[in-house]
Order: sequence, then structure tokens, then C-alpha cells
Amino acid sequence: MYIIYMRVDEGQLKTFIADSGLVSAKEIDAAAEKARKAKKTFKETLLADGILSEDDFRRMEAHVLGIPFVSLKNLKIEYELLSLIPEPIARRHNIIGFKKGDGVLEVAMLDTDDLTAIDFVKKKVGLKILPRLTDKASIKSALLQYQKNLKAEFGDIIKEEAESLKTIAESKEGEHLSEGDLKKLAEDLPVVKIVDSLLRHAIVQNASDIHIEPQEKELIVRYRIDGILHDAMVLPKAAGPGVTARIKVLSNLKLDEKRLPQDGRFKIEENEEKVSFRVSTIPTAFGEKTVMRLLRERTSGFTLETLGFHGQGLEYIRESTRQKTGMILVTGPTGSGKTTTLYTVLDILNTPEVNISTIEDPIEYQVARVNQTQVKPDIGFTFSNGLRALVRQDPDVILVGEIRDTETASLAVNASLTGHVVLSTLHTNSAGGTIPRLLDMGIEPFLLVSTVNVVIAQRLVRKLCSGKEKYFLTKAEISQLEKHANLDLVLGELKEEGVVEAKATWEKIPFYKPKKTPQCESGYTGRVGIHEIMHMSSPLRELVMRGTTSQEIETQAKKEGMMTMLEDGIFKAAQGVTTIEEVLRVVSE
Repeated sequence: MYIIYMRVDEGQLKTFIADSGLVSAKEIDAAAEKARKAKKTFKETLLADGILSEDDFRRMEAHVLGIPFVSLKNLKIEYELLSLIPEPIARRHNIIGFKKGDGVLEVAMLDTDDLTAIDFVKKKVGLKILPRLTDKASIKSALLQYQKNLKAEFGDIIKEEAESLKTIAESKEGEHLSEGDLKKLAEDLPVVKIVDSLLRHAIVQNASDIHIEPQEKELIVRYRIDGILHDAMVLPKAAGPGVTARIKVLSNLKLDEKRLPQDGRFKIEENEEKVSFRVSTIPTAFGEKTVMRLLRERTSGFTLETLGFHGQGLEYIRESTRQKTGMILVTGPTGSGKTTTLYTVLDILNTPEVNISTIEDPIEYQVARVNQTQVKPDIGFTFSNGLRALVRQDPDVILVGEIRDTETASLAVNASLTGHVVLSTLHTNSAGGTIPRLLDMGIEPFLLVSTVNVVIAQRLVRKLCSGKEKYFLTKAEISQLEKHANLDLVLGELKEEGVVEAKATWEKIPFYKPKKTPQCESGYTGRVGIHEIMHMSSPLRELVMRGTTSQEIETQAKKEGMMTMLEDGIFKAAQGVTTIEEVLRVVSE
């Protein structure tokens, strides 16, 4: 709760709310009585019951307190003015500089009593600060302007500096530059500016990967954003050797090695956020292609619910985290969020009385109180060697980055048998395919039924922006979906979790389509998981002991109420989180 709310006399507030006409006298009296019985404030009760929003309260209380209320939703703020307050401060404290006068700066805030933010801005800009109240939509709109202005700024830098690169490498072909030439090129100011801009631009865009691809006459840069590759910019062909050399210098790779693939890593800090870049170079017909994976070193803020887990599947995972032994396995293709899911589970297990050790390739997230180890195959330090050593480190919980071979699988199973909780990932297409895959690796069935607690298969789907278009499924569309999914199961889950009314039918449940807006260019922003969660029940264990196929395992799991990824996707589409089209795109990949 904001401190400002505590200054408003409750009687004044009731009077003003009544005068506003937003709430009837009957609702006011009922809320006041409910607040008295529950020993809560009048405001808390109105908010909890959804009678008024926080933004409604801000407008009213601004009037009562005599503080001006401003809306920034349609206000274009000049970049020079906007950038007076750094974006991390603006985002953390919900404070936006929007108007500058003679020795004063007007700032829009959600909480005008945030004295820390006001004091920081005052010291930074050297101006008198005039706080104004605003709403969440205004803050969100202004924060988007930061990104758009940064994009424009980076675009200008790259355009200007790329022109100057045309003369840098014109005297020599990039393939024949010596190590000394490449080192000098990597330190050249235009090259440094371009690479810095590419990295910062990718962070602002929330990209997961950067692709730098040499073509016959140009250098194409693409970003993977929310799982989809987008062209970001086109640079002159001459920029290729310098950009590659600069990235190699940052990641400590051999500058003059262009015939063999290389892997490296480096880290930067941007907007008070540490981002690691995992670098891979490979020779192509027109020069070296570079791909960088962005790994943001932040694990706080994730919960199983925010990752998209819900219902019975969520309970199975929680139950598994309470066990003292056994395996929790996450499966899916590269880039499906397996590591994030594992680390969220790890965060639940990470308590002072537990010793957690990991063996990873690479270490994607750094976590306090967790002993993390990086494999180094080039010196013989593999997953299996590392896991063998970890067991002697008195761990309670072991995270194995990936089960890739028979030896690692065997060690992981044995570790879970001897009193450890083991978390790991595999590459299979479904939860049902995980057990046969481990059997193919030579693990005995009786060992699997004794160790595997839960298997999570997942994909990532893009989330809809708030400005989405409502529609309803036709009978033909419902009939088509019924061929591939158990819609009765999904509808039952929707009703049980209170997403739809008890009498709802598919014809009356609204679905949504993306709507492109200036604030949301694709209609989507961010991603969320769709899952199928297989709990190792007694009937499933019996199937495994008899030796069975992934299809039979999946059929039995469905009988026990497991939602497939498609069904979970339809569930989230009915929630308005994503679209049917997006779910079908991802599940069919």
C-alpha cells in the first residue's frame, strides 16, 4: 500500500467516492460494514472486491490531497527529457520526468511519498522536483518510450558507424587479415560502437539470441525475440571481419582461427542487470557466422505459477519437492525453458539446511548458496565425471544440466537411489517418451520405477498483449479441436480453477487474437510455458516393469487425468493468455 493513502481521512474519502458516482451508496455502506467486520480499511475492502481499481483511488486521493493528477498515455516525451531519469530507476520506482521548466522538473509517480526516488532524481538533475500522481497505464506507456528511443538511438549509431567501416577493410579482404590487423580492427572505434549497440539493442528488445550472418554482399543481424527470429539490421559486408573480431576479443577466442568452430563467453552489465553472452562461431561460405545466446543472471521473481503451472500438475511438482529422494525430469527441445523450470524448482528446495550442488554446461543462472560446477569436456571433465565427484560432496540435491549418455543416466539414477533428490533435463518430445528413452540408455525398469517421481514436458508460447481482439469458436473449430484434444477435460479444469463459470460451454467462452499496436508491434509480448506433467503412479510403474511404449505410457497418464501440452495450451488460450494459433504452431513444431 502506498503511504499516501494513509494520509487521506476515511470519511473524506467516502464522501468523495459517493460524490463521484462511481460507487452507489448501497455498495459504500456494504463495503464499510464488511471492512469493519474483517478489521480492514475501507479502501482495502473496495480494492479486494474489485469495486474500484487502484488507479481510481489515485485520482480521487489526488483530488482530496490537492496533488495534480496527470496522464501520460498519449504524451510524446522527448528523449533528452526522458533520459534525465535512468530507465532502471524509472522502472523500479515508477517515476517519469515529463516536463521541464525554469529550474524545476515535473515527475509523474504512482507513489508521491517515495522520497528515495525523488531525492535521487533531485541530486542527479540538479533541479527542484515537483511530484505528480499518475496511473499504471501512463507509467507503462512512458517506459515503452524508453525502448523506442533507445532503438532509434542505436539505429542512428549503427548507420553512422557502418558507413565509416567501408574504408577500414577496403585495402584487404577480410579472409586474409592477419592476427595483428584483426586485433587493431577489433579496437577500432566504429567497430566497438557497433558491437556495443548490437548487444545493448538486444537486451532492450529482450532477445534470447543474436545471429550475425555474412552474406555475399552484406552482413545480416537477426534477433530471436519470444522464440521468433526477426531481421534487426543490415550492415555493410566490410563490417563482418571487424564485428567478428570484436566479439572474439570479448569472449577470449582465437582471432586468426577461421577454419574451425569456436565457443566462448563474456559478460556485461546493462541497466544494473548482468547479462552473459554464450558465443559460438562457425565458418560458412561467406565468412564466419556468429550466434550469441543471452543469459540473464536473474532467477528471483520466478514461481511455478508465473511459469504457467497450475492445477493437479502443479500439485504433483510440489509433492515431488517435498520428497527426500527421487528424480524430477524436465524434457523438451532446445529453448523450451527447461533450465528456467529446473532453477525455479531448485529455488523452492534452496533452504539453509540443504546442500545443493550442480554440474552444468554452461552455468546459465548463478544462484546464492548453490555450488555450481561447469563441465569442461576438452580436459576430460564431463557430466559423468562431475556427477561422480558431486556424490562425494555430501549433497542433498543434485542438478545435472542434461542427461546425454548412458553413464550420466546411470549415475543420476544411482544418486537418487542413495538418498538424493536429482533434477535434470532430457531431449524428448513428450513426457511419455522420457521413460522409453532412459530404457534405451540401458537403465533397468526396476530402477526407473524406484526413482522417477515426476516428468515435465514443455514448450513456450507467446503471450498476448493487453490490446487483444475477442472472438468465439465456431462449432466447426470446436469439432476440429476435439479430434486432437480432450476438450471435456480442459473445460472441467477451467471450471474447477474458476476461470469460467460452472455452466460455461465452449461456444460461450471468449478466445482472443493478437492486435498490433504502436506499443506492442507483434501483438505478443513475452512467453509462458505449456506443459504436460506425468506423475509416476502405481499403474504407470506396472507398465514400465512390463516393458512398454511411450504411446501406452501416455494413454495411461491421460486416463489418470494428465493434460497434454495441446490441452494445456487450449486452457491458457481460454484464460486469454495466448492464442489457439500460437499453441498449434508450437505443438506442431
